[in-house]
Amino acid sequence: MQAAGLRTMLETMATRTAPDSASRSSSAPAAKRGKKRGTLSERAASLPPVTFEPDRQAARPKLRRMEVVSEYEPAGDQPQAIADLLKGIEENERDQVLLGVTGSGKTFTMAKVIEATQKPTLILAPNKTLAAQLYGEMKQFFPNNAVEYFVSYYDYYQPEAYVPRSDTYIEKDSQINEQIDRMRHAATQALLERNDVIIVASVSCIYGIGSVETYSRMVVKLELGGEIDRDRLVRGLVELQYRRNDAAFTRGTFRVRGETVDIFPVQNEDRAWRVSLFGDEIDGIIEFDPLTGEKTADLQEITIYANSHYVTPRPTLKQAVVGIKQELRQQLDKFTQEGKLLEAERLDQRTTFDLEMIETTGVCKGIENYSRYLSGRKPGDPPPTLFEYLPEDALLIVDESHVTVPQIGGMERGDNARKSILAEFGFRLPSCLDNRPLNFAEWDKFRPQSVFVSATPGPWEMERTGGVFAEQVIRPTGLIDPVTDIRPVEHQVDDLLAECRTTVAKGGRVLVTTLTKRMAEDLTDYLHEAGIKVRYLHSDVDTLERIEIIRDLRIGAFDVLIGINLLREGLDIPECSLVAILDADKEGFLRSRTSLIQTIGRAARNVEGRVLLYADKMTDSLQYAVEETARRREKQMAWNEAHGITPQSVRKNIGAIVSSVFEQDYVTVAPDEDTGVAEFVGQDLDTAIAGLEKRMREAAADLEFETAGRLRDEIKRLEALQLGLEAPPAPASTAGQKSSPRRKPKKEQVPRPLGPGGGGYEPKPKRGRSRSKA
Repeated sequence: MQAAGLRTMLETMATRTAPDSASRSSSAPAAKRGKKRGTLSERAASLPPVTFEPDRQAARPKLRRMEVVSEYEPAGDQPQAIADLLKGIEENERDQVLLGVTGSGKTFTMAKVIEATQKPTLILAPNKTLAAQLYGEMKQFFPNNAVEYFVSYYDYYQPEAYVPRSDTYIEKDSQINEQIDRMRHAATQALLERNDVIIVASVSCIYGIGSVETYSRMVVKLELGGEIDRDRLVRGLVELQYRRNDAAFTRGTFRVRGETVDIFPVQNEDRAWRVSLFGDEIDGIIEFDPLTGEKTADLQEITIYANSHYVTPRPTLKQAVVGIKQELRQQLDKFTQEGKLLEAERLDQRTTFDLEMIETTGVCKGIENYSRYLSGRKPGDPPPTLFEYLPEDALLIVDESHVTVPQIGGMERGDNARKSILAEFGFRLPSCLDNRPLNFAEWDKFRPQSVFVSATPGPWEMERTGGVFAEQVIRPTGLIDPVTDIRPVEHQVDDLLAECRTTVAKGGRVLVTTLTKRMAEDLTDYLHEAGIKVRYLHSDVDTLERIEIIRDLRIGAFDVLIGINLLREGLDIPECSLVAILDADKEGFLRSRTSLIQTIGRAARNVEGRVLLYADKMTDSLQYAVEETARRREKQMAWNEAHGITPQSVRKNIGAIVSSVFEQDYVTVAPDEDTGVAEFVGQDLDTAIAGLEKRMREAAADLEFETAGRLRDEIKRLEALQLGLEAPPAPASTAGQKSSPRRKPKKEQVPRPLGPGGGGYEPKPKRGRSRSKA
């Protein structure tokens, strides 16, 4: 009775709540809906014209060749896609689109295009997760070249803000990741010094970082046999914002011992430089390990860059102080005339303190808010960004462009809204508005030749190319797009339950997407009561626990994962053989062309992949998604047939296929930290436990008792989950459960993908009376 009542409620939500919201969005009068949001092109055209043109950096001499190191060669339709892109670049086409399904080897295609063009390249990714994935892959492809990583260096960031309604001021609070800060410096220095540079960046690269002219000029160059006074060298290092610390020798510091000066460069992780002087002559320059003191290399010359991208020479600082004081007087007069005495006093105190700090130390907290004066730009001019560091022959590759390009358009508007309130209420000078990300029109003007890469290119990039694109839909590994099956919305929950049981019986996993969080929760409860092992993803669980959810799904701790909008770009679950999309005919963001195609693609890693779309009517988006998937599937099957690849052979070699270079477009979550990403493909939970038991015994035989103990705890946890019991108190995964205070994760030495978006929820068995009765 209880299950029947819950099913009735679910069906009611599916047939009543969602259509109500759909009808509101489709049939409500325009006056109630408000003004329709324009396209990216229309919004860019409404922005003021971009009159500022930054100086382009000269192309670097081609001293080093970029070369792909891989045992693979282009296959499938990769050679044709590479040829099309190269032809466009040679003909100086500014915009090109690569339509490539995930798993077709788009990353490998990018690498081959970079190798053929020999252009310094900036690769834009929509988030840190995909940026880290791309960075790792490009490091493998180009081990002998400068592959650098440029993302936001904040582990935690709370921007400065003011809420007038409650009179609440929120002070800026942040925690900088030293490792990422080091990599950002390494990226900008590589752009200024080398020609074989590949920068993998997130969209945060459109934020200001300091003038390239100042950063490239404020350097200390030393060469063996040259002359420099020791005290002059120390003053030069202080001007570059290096800190003298003779006790704790860390990155961005220096120490002086007699005629020897040790410098820990800001871009190095574990190598420092020692400059030995004989009088004023440089007698020796060596590289050494700062931990052991062991010499690692003799150097002929070194170039020391600033410890901060915001470094400013003293004359510029003095000039900036004059400009800031002048604006302060104007703003104070304005506030006084308007009777805003509190705002005037607040602004006077805060700005005066900042000016004193700048005059004394050359830096202050929040110095980026005075970037207009420090860079010498005019009011309204864009701030210096990473794009000004790029040489004139650079290439831009925008990955997952259907997500990345709209992000660029939205960042400047949100930043402007927050800082306008700060300036209005006297927390900052109005010039703080010029410390902002590039707006869309500026980014469009400053970017070099561009290639937009996506399985579902957005309307803006397709408009720029006139609808022309290079296509890459064949997976050389033989995997094909899934079969799509459209079924009626009525009784969709019961139908889904039956399909889940069938799929789980065959050892597969199921992904389900719903429209609302409430429906996801109720569906999770319903399936759980029906005996299905199920969890759902949501945004309330932190990133590390999200990985545990995907990991547990892969090894079979549960079989069904329910989400809303989190099972999309880059999520890789090879065991998933069924994707179910509920209410697929409710047109909107969650059921748009892009969303549907991306969600359907999650079943493309399994030979028996199927997609169920529950819909009563064929919307334009649904029609397009089904037809496009069928077109790609037909083309892929024809290629497989022509090359003698059968589904049976693909199923047999799925482990090797998943680890191939062509299948590295995904963010893959390994089953555990010591296991390869493909090791558990096609296995169930019993097999996983047996494999862990074998490894536990081997570890114990090798006297590796810590490893054996950890494996034992993991086996106990999985056995408890298999029996439906509460996991022991020392689990590897706490996702979806109330946890004790978390330990701080150990800092990574290199960026690693943290897994796809979302979190987890595991329903607890109900006790006592039932919630409702039918």
